Amino acid sequence: MPMQTSTTTSPLFSATLRPERSLRMAGGWLALALAGIVATPFLLAVPDFLVPGLAGFALAGAGLTVLSVRQSRRAQLEEQITVWPDQVEITMAGPSETRQLRRFDPKTVRLVLQRDENERTTAVHLQTGADTIEIGAFMALTDKSSFARAFGQALRRARRA
Repeated sequence: MPMQTSTTTSPLFSATLRPERSLRMAGGWLALALAGIVATPFLLAVPDFLVPGLAGFALAGAGLTVLSVRQSRRAQLEEQITVWPDQVEITMAGPSETRQLRRFDPKTVRLVLQRDENERTTAVHLQTGADTIEIGAFMALTDKSSFARAFGQALRRARRA
């Protein structure tokens, strides 16, 4: 019986990018509850402010609900970037999308960074010909900078291989 061989090559770089998860939305709900506790005696003491006060709280609650739903959908975004010696793979998945896999030749793809006036990285793009794709659009500025540095080094190593 012939022996089956398999090659195991480890990638030069691999990263899974997800949006930042923060407590900002929970803080908004907490602030709304605290404002309700503080404002309740005033609303009850002055009945003329009851309807406008309750309308304001209803609008704030509706706005926080919309933002909570938006943030929960955004938290389901994911990008998997893998740099192999012969190709760059980018897998993108969203809350209601199917996974999209794109492959690039490391020798023809170009890493393009957009920077602000303080030289901070604001966007990371991969460009091949006329096609441009943004990577990690949802990441914080500090994360984009460190990711771009590590990804650029791996891309240079892939070009040399």
